[in-house]
Amino acid sequence: MTGRNLQRVVAVSFGLLCVLQALLNVSLRLILYNQAANQGNCCNSTTEERSILHKLDPYFQDGWILFQTSLYYISPEENTWGLSRDFCLQKDADLTVINSKAEQNFAGKFKRAVWIGLMEPENDSRFRWVDGTPLTESYWIQGEPNNYHGIEEDCVELVSEVGREGWNDLNCSSKNFFLCEKKII
Repeated sequence: MTGRNLQRVVAVSFGLLCVLQALLNVSLRLILYNQAANQGNCCNSTTEERSILHKLDPYFQDGWILFQTSLYYISPEENTWGLSRDFCLQKDADLTVINSKAEQNFAGKFKRAVWIGLMEPENDSRFRWVDGTPLTESYWIQGEPNNYHGIEEDCVELVSEVGREGWNDLNCSSKNFFLCEKKII
C-alpha cells in the first residue's frame, strides 16, 4: 500500500470515528433529555435542543460532523478551490472560516490537506475569508504565504502533516480535498 493510500485509509477511518462519536453524543443527549422529560424536569431549552438535533440528523447521516456551533463536511475527493466552494454553497454551507485556535485544531485532525475559505481576491494584496471578513488571526506555515516560484497562489489550504502544520497558499486551480462549514446557531 502506498503512503498516499495509507493516508486516505487513515483519514477515512478517522472521519468514520468522528461520525460515530457524534452519533453517540447525540444519542446520549436524547436519552438524557427523554429521561428528564419523563420525570417532569423538562424545560424549554431541552425542547429546543431536541428540535435542533432532530433537524441535524440528515446532516449526520450524510457524514457531517458537529463541532461547537457548526457542522463540517470533509470531501472524499479533490477539486479546485472554486469547484470546492461551489459544492459547499450547494449544501447551504461554505468553505470553512477558521475563527479560533480550537477550530484550527479541529480542522487539523483530519490529517489531510484541505481547502479552507481563505483567499486573496484579484487586485487585492490582503487575504479575506469567504464571508467577507478580513484575516486577523493566522496559522501560516513558516515562510508562507509565498507565491512559490513566482506562481500566483491566491487560495489557502490547511496542511496537517507531522512537522508541517498550518496554512499554505496554493494556486486556486490545484486540486485538493476541502472542508465545508455550516453554521447552525
